[in-house]
Amino acid sequence: MLETDWSDSWRGAFRIELRAEAVGLAWRGWPVLPGTYPAGSHWAGREGTENAGPVPVHRDWQERIGTKPEQVAAWWTGRPYSLLVATGVVLDAIEVDDSLGRKAAGVLRTYGMPVPIVATPAGRWMFLTKTGRALRRELAVDEQVTLHGAGSYVPLPPSPFQHGVVHWRVKPEVCGWRLPESAVVQEALADALATPSRLSLTSELVAAD
Repeated sequence: MLETDWSDSWRGAFRIELRAEAVGLAWRGWPVLPGTYPAGSHWAGREGTENAGPVPVHRDWQERIGTKPEQVAAWWTGRPYSLLVATGVVLDAIEVDDSLGRKAAGVLRTYGMPVPIVATPAGRWMFLTKTGRALRRELAVDEQVTLHGAGSYVPLPPSPFQHGVVHWRVKPEVCGWRLPESAVVQEALADALATPSRLSLTSELVAAD
């Protein structure tokens, strides 16, 4: 995949869109933060983190959680910062790879319960949930599953990456801005993880007959 050409005009357009999204989320009480952004092959906006983006621009970012919308608007006045949301305050995020994310989204559809889902150009999906619940055992031991809670953060649309833009797989509006219980998403992920083994077991039983 070719590297995205973030020209000055595109950067300006994205900065305006990012600013609008950040302010809108801040008004809803989401703890948004400015993050580093792609500039060629590296990440700009915070010295010493050129190869580690997107990360919060401010080193004291945890002290800035809950910043008012007016200040949030000022953060995006000059640069096209990535849009990050601190987790463990209003929401948590369960991050998985693309394959598991698609399977879990399918399971959630069978539940009849849409939940906000973010996807990155790097093939990572984040399921946004209410806070405060640890991962169940089979998820906690799986390397493809990561819980973002207190002390962490995740990127939100339309944050730019070198190879594309973070986007919503399911927008919060679809869910009426209601975050699901973490247990519901974890159940869907556990079902999705178990599906291959179930299929394998069925095949083995058929072969044995």
